[in-house]
Amino acid sequence: MVLRSDWSQRNCSMARGLDILGDPWSILVLREVFFGNGRFDAMKSRLAVADSVLTRRLAGLVESGLLEKKAYDDGGRVRQEYVLTPKGEDALPVLNAVVMWAEKHLPAPSDQAHMFVIHSGCGQRTSSADTCTGCGERLTAANTSWHSLTRTDAPVQLATAA
Repeated sequence: MVLRSDWSQRNCSMARGLDILGDPWSILVLREVFFGNGRFDAMKSRLAVADSVLTRRLAGLVESGLLEKKAYDDGGRVRQEYVLTPKGEDALPVLNAVVMWAEKHLPAPSDQAHMFVIHSGCGQRTSSADTCTGCGERLTAANTSWHSLTRTDAPVQLATAA
């Protein structure tokens, strides 16, 4: 996805990964899809983002194979929503790591501005991006919830690949 410098052919794995996942809007779009919010208008509203920015990020994430479009009927007309692919689902530990790093190192602007990663299997909040620190089970979208205090009073089970 070329939004600035193209790092897709760099010799460094981190640079190639950042070529796709290094844009804040792209990470926030993935957050919305993991929350089950894959419809354009709903994402636009939640992210408070311009149509052109959201359109470019969605196109890049589809082109990169992290998301795919899925048709749905919107009361008489067919529209598209965005769903995770297995490749997109594999980005979960990256998003979990960003959340955990921010919770540990950045002050929250309010008591509600927190988000936690919960292992649904044992119900414990975890401090590892890929493994539950409560029971040791590997975290996947199927067994992980996010609890965003600004979004809901209860943890939200994550969406999985289509």
